Amino acid sequence: MAGGRIRRRLHLSNIYAFRCRKSTFQEDHSQIGGPGFSRVVYCNEPNSPAAERRNYAGNYVRSTKYTPASFLPKSLFEQFRRVANFYFLVTGALSLTPLSPYGPVSALLPLGFVIAASMVKEGIEDWGRKRQDMEVNNRRVKVHDGDGTFREEGWRELRVGDIVRVEKDEFFPADLLLLSSSYEDSICYVETMNLDGETNLKVKQGLEATSSALHEDSDFKEFKGVVRCEDPNADLYTFVGTLHLEEQRLPLSVQQLLLRDSKLRNTEYVYGAVVFTGHDTKVIQNSTDPPSKRSRIERKMDKIIYMMFVVVFLMSFIGSIIFGIETREDRVRNRGKTERWYLKPDDAEIFFDPDRAPMAAIYHFLTAVMLYSYFIPISLYVSIEIVKVLQSVFINSDILMYYEETDKPAHARTSNLNEELGMVDTVLSDKTGTLTCNSMEFIKCSIAGTAYGRGVTEVERSMAMRSGGSVLADDDAVGRSGPKVKGFNFQDERVMKGSWVKQREAEVLQKFFRLLAVCHTAIPETDEATGAISYEAESPDEAAFVVAARELGFEFFSRTQNGISIRELDLATGQKVEREYRLLNVLEFNSTRKRMSVIVRDEDGKLLLLSKGADNVMFERLSMNGREFEEKTREHVNEYADAGLRTLILAYREVDENEYVKFSNNFNEAKSSVTEDRESLIDEITDKMERDLILLGATAVEDKLQNGVPDCIDKLAQAGIKIWVLTGDKMETAINIGFACSLLRQEMKQIIINLETPHIKALEKAGEKDVTEQASRESVVKQMEEGKALITTGASGTDDSHEAFALIIDGKSLSYALEDDFKNKFLDLATGCASVICCRSSPKQKALVTRLVKTGTGKTTLAIGDGANDVGMLQEADIGVGISGVEGMQAVMSSDIAIAQFRYLERLLLVHGHWCYCRISSMICYFFYKNITFGVTLFLYEAYISFSAQPAYNDWFLSLFNVFFSSLPVIALGVFDQDVSARFCYKFPLLYQEGVQNLLFSWKRIIGWMFNGLISALAVFFICKQSQEHQLYNPNGKTAGREILGGTMYTCVVWVVNLQMVLAISYFTWVQHIVIWGSIALWYTFLMIYGAMAPTFSLDAYKVFLEALAPAPSYWLTTLLVMIFALIPYFVFKSVQMRYFPGFHQMIQWIRHEGQSNDPEFVEMVRQRSIRPTTVGSTARRAASVRRSGRFHDQLNKNIIGLSRQEK
Repeated sequence: MAGGRIRRRLHLSNIYAFRCRKSTFQEDHSQIGGPGFSRVVYCNEPNSPAAERRNYAGNYVRSTKYTPASFLPKSLFEQFRRVANFYFLVTGALSLTPLSPYGPVSALLPLGFVIAASMVKEGIEDWGRKRQDMEVNNRRVKVHDGDGTFREEGWRELRVGDIVRVEKDEFFPADLLLLSSSYEDSICYVETMNLDGETNLKVKQGLEATSSALHEDSDFKEFKGVVRCEDPNADLYTFVGTLHLEEQRLPLSVQQLLLRDSKLRNTEYVYGAVVFTGHDTKVIQNSTDPPSKRSRIERKMDKIIYMMFVVVFLMSFIGSIIFGIETREDRVRNRGKTERWYLKPDDAEIFFDPDRAPMAAIYHFLTAVMLYSYFIPISLYVSIEIVKVLQSVFINSDILMYYEETDKPAHARTSNLNEELGMVDTVLSDKTGTLTCNSMEFIKCSIAGTAYGRGVTEVERSMAMRSGGSVLADDDAVGRSGPKVKGFNFQDERVMKGSWVKQREAEVLQKFFRLLAVCHTAIPETDEATGAISYEAESPDEAAFVVAARELGFEFFSRTQNGISIRELDLATGQKVEREYRLLNVLEFNSTRKRMSVIVRDEDGKLLLLSKGADNVMFERLSMNGREFEEKTREHVNEYADAGLRTLILAYREVDENEYVKFSNNFNEAKSSVTEDRESLIDEITDKMERDLILLGATAVEDKLQNGVPDCIDKLAQAGIKIWVLTGDKMETAINIGFACSLLRQEMKQIIINLETPHIKALEKAGEKDVTEQASRESVVKQMEEGKALITTGASGTDDSHEAFALIIDGKSLSYALEDDFKNKFLDLATGCASVICCRSSPKQKALVTRLVKTGTGKTTLAIGDGANDVGMLQEADIGVGISGVEGMQAVMSSDIAIAQFRYLERLLLVHGHWCYCRISSMICYFFYKNITFGVTLFLYEAYISFSAQPAYNDWFLSLFNVFFSSLPVIALGVFDQDVSARFCYKFPLLYQEGVQNLLFSWKRIIGWMFNGLISALAVFFICKQSQEHQLYNPNGKTAGREILGGTMYTCVVWVVNLQMVLAISYFTWVQHIVIWGSIALWYTFLMIYGAMAPTFSLDAYKVFLEALAPAPSYWLTTLLVMIFALIPYFVFKSVQMRYFPGFHQMIQWIRHEGQSNDPEFVEMVRQRSIRPTTVGSTARRAASVRRSGRFHDQLNKNIIGLSRQEK
């Protein structure tokens, strides 16, 4: 029903620390109407003349790169920005002139094919974006039609000023001014996951003037109002405007603004007026194109192209000089007669005129540039694009990277960086939600100085193992009955099942559990079928606290207009009772305050301030008589941090009535302020209130490691990949998580850089900011220099090559280490360490560290994270991998590749990354090989005919070589080839170092393939020339002409380049057999069909195969001889290399071939040929344990021998 829903009657307007609905103009919005604040919205009058004159943007949103009108010119511009394509465009234009050595079709056909293929790919990708736009623009929303009723319209039809009704769990179609909601005081809950990646709910509230009058659909029939506000901008967190309603002028803030693409949650419906539409909305204003990323191989490929340009121009220049000299000397040597009579120089205007030899040389240069263009692989770019798209399809379809629990496969959001996945040198990882689950479990607590909770964390198990003890048993599973409760992993018989009432400090325990049940912003939801209560909380931590309170006997079950209600165990009667706490204020949590408090009035009329927060801000707020349990609590908090747990301190105090009245007045006045320092005023007032607290205890929640994280890190470490952890957690927690996932181990020497020295603390207390900064800077530099000296001494002064160092640095120190004067020193220290952990890092610091590693090392970096705070890091890295976890989709939307679990990084890099790197490297090398083979035959033929610029081949032969007769096999190579199987990629992870060191695409290998092409071309040309020189091709005694020699050479080139592919492939599939042998068969088929066409079209290829080549045995014998002599050098080289100088992948291929993959001794021998020792991971830990055990036994033997000698 439009207006017949039961309205929730909750008054929350005075609870939260946001601006009061009765805002006043203590300082008027003087900027309204000025520059940047000129927008005027006529609410409920979108068709009025005044509104139409404004001509604001519609609500249609377009994310496509092209429009139907701009596709052709814009995509052509994009294609010809590539230097190779522009080069072929120039040669294509020159092919229309008399300078061309071939017909225009030879130049324009392959260019047209390549450009068309690239444009089709662009069009398909843009059509995908178009379909997404259509889906969004065609979503439906209820819009007021002017007579008190609402009808459904598409989002695209919305106009500025429309009144819309949005239902629960629907997205907001535009930026809306909140007018009223199903709550009586216009409260609504909004999920902003699509905006900032946060899953916690935000509270918004409309003005009292609108919510009191607009309850039902029919109330909008006469509603009129004018909004004057800021112009469209990208700031998500501010909004300045005024609402002119009848005679009132009311200030507006961001608290009344509902942003497009956020979702309405836990609220039945809201009414809103459209303020910003389409591309004027804040979310679209924030949408920026992701940074353009290109792989190192692609950038190196550009350099090869430029090198080939230089070669082409150099060959053309040398050939032109020779041609000019030959032309000038033609008559001189023969006393006025032309030696090259067959060129008819007397009839030539320029080309062969001995009297104009310099001009002939210049024109020949232009002709040669066109002729030698076949050295440049025109189809290289488009082939690589096709291959990368198909490789991405395989990544997306890999069932072993599919996470069934959340139904999320891997998703390569861009295909440009596939081969880069096989070259990663450093992984920079977030911790929470990336290495860990971000699914908190309440596991321990400290109350009144007593520790409770018998659970064992993964970090504690790891600590027990590294200290040499037995693996700890998980006591929390002992004695537990019933299914495990999500968020609750606590077991202690002293407090479970109401036993806490028997404890000596029962009153403190009661206050502790009550605080957990009351101090939060969670919303209860009751399942009508089962009666079970679940909670919608701002964070996983808060949900775990409320669940823990419920399981311990303090069940929060309702939020009413007077506050919240809980069922708790009465200490006096021992019975469950329902108690209601009137919620007066919520002092919200933020990253600056690091705490959250509520002010409530209990049933006895007492005013209570209940607070929870980080230890470094809570302990300093305790009163003198509230520190009874401080020493013990601090010990427990440190123990919990050592166990990898996240801790919060819980405290409270009673509030005097007069004090509260004063606070309330000041608080409401600050909330009503419209000045710029409103937030600082609120913080100042709340800071004074949150003082003189009485300590109750501390909570400890565990953010468990994701499944498979230690094994994944171990494999990556064995692959020689360095792993850095960048986290916002405190140092103790990060260190112990490092031990749990094997980034750290007992034998590692830890280099810890922080500013927790007495001298720095004394300066901070003195408040001398400049002196403190200078002293901190000097301290950090000194610690970095000492760390570097330790590494240098350790490397030179010990025989233990396995000694490893770990660098741990906190956020304060990192801010100084990243300064321009010291960042290289920091990088030098960090790269000398096996593990690096940056604690208390801000999002900006994460991005700066990533940039430093990327630019400073020159190696490929991969950043992986799951939250909005990781976006900068993901965009800064060469490859950004987003974890599609519980912190929203912001990281995924900013990433290059999305996976559901950290452990999938192992397969993504070691298998898909290695394969893609090998395939793309081999593919590019082969491209240049085949084009050099083809191009050199053209050059040699032209040199043979005195550089007269005549091509060796028919125009159509030239056109189709790169398009049909040699392109499909190389694409199949790039998609299907495997140097080793996935099983061996896992078994020998050091194989990955071939990509890190770029061994398969080094200049040595590239030049080697080019030299192979030169050898093949020499074999093709000289064997064909010599074999055809005295061969007769018909009864009349006709010898081989250009058409016969050219046809024979072309056949040999097709055979040689395709058989070279056969020798280069490591893993054959039926697809490769089809494309290789099919390409050869296609050549013969084409030669017969093309030769059967009219001579005016087929020219010198007319029946050349059927009447001249096929009947001649020499043709077939020549082809066979060329194949043998052209391929023998490569075959011999690979045989010698495999036998005496094998690469790592060749050694593994040999193991597979010899069937020794299950021979542990042989496999270990291959593993020992490591490119670098493994210093982190469980394998390194086991190796260190073995070495430690070996040293112990050696020492023991020495002692025994010494004792025996003494006895003698």
